[in-house]
Amino acid sequence: MMTATMVKERSLLGLRELSQTEIVQLLNRTAYWDNQAVKLTPVLESKFVSNMFFENSTRTRFSFEMAEKRLGAQVLNFTAAASSVEKGESIYDTVRTLESMGIDVGVIRLKPAGVLQQLAEKVSIPLINAGDGNNEHPTQALLDMYTMSKAFGELKGLKVSIIGDIMHSRVARSNLWGLTKMGAQVQFCAPENMKAPELMPYAPYVSIEEALKADVVMMLRVQLERHAVGMLQSAEEYRRQYGLTEERAAKLGAGTIIMHPAPVNRNVEIDDVVVESSKSRIFPQMANGVPVRMAVIERAVL
Repeated sequence: MMTATMVKERSLLGLRELSQTEIVQLLNRTAYWDNQAVKLTPVLESKFVSNMFFENSTRTRFSFEMAEKRLGAQVLNFTAAASSVEKGESIYDTVRTLESMGIDVGVIRLKPAGVLQQLAEKVSIPLINAGDGNNEHPTQALLDMYTMSKAFGELKGLKVSIIGDIMHSRVARSNLWGLTKMGAQVQFCAPENMKAPELMPYAPYVSIEEALKADVVMMLRVQLERHAVGMLQSAEEYRRQYGLTEERAAKLGAGTIIMHPAPVNRNVEIDDVVVESSKSRIFPQMANGVPVRMAVIERAVL
């Protein structure tokens, strides 16, 4: 049985709490799995992994499931829509139930921020954060960093612009913590009502013109559901002021790459023709998610 210290060391709740050494180890192990020609390496064939998604995400869940199955793990998929949570069972009781059944690690995605940390203090299995509220999304940031390292060789010294709804973005936060620890310079660009004031001491806010003068331009998904509460005047107005239009993309530096955590609202935060342009790394990002999550799951279980 794992000790509390072992459980904590093998869990991945966020990048803010990881050291540079731990991030480097995960990225190196990602490269190892990325370079394996054989798709199935059953090093976890006797282990049980549960994907516990209390918030929908097709891409993230499939990416984790692909990673788990490539490692040979036995996979249990749990979605709140088809669970006892709808009947009032608490998230804690659900996780404890699956823990009692014998799972070795839990991958969890939650809407409320802070709940995952509380869960981690009460259970005796490693937990992996697949996105919690507007707090963190560590595996997304790791795959982003791995994508950048493949493009530039190293992360130290890179200038990375993250553009969009910073206030509600867990991707922006995890990238900020991870990239700065690796020696990259992060800057934000956002409409006034989408800024996160608490992050201002860690990264400056710049204009869209200044943001485009970077090695990496990362566009965030515009959460169109927020139109109803008045955060956006219109999708077209957002595109005009903050979108990566074809005209803006044409002005990017020769070595600049374009990234996006997806799903993409084409012709809103990024023009359709730019999504699959030569500078875009959006689809390679998705591919890189599998070896990153293989590295994270392996670390949690072995």
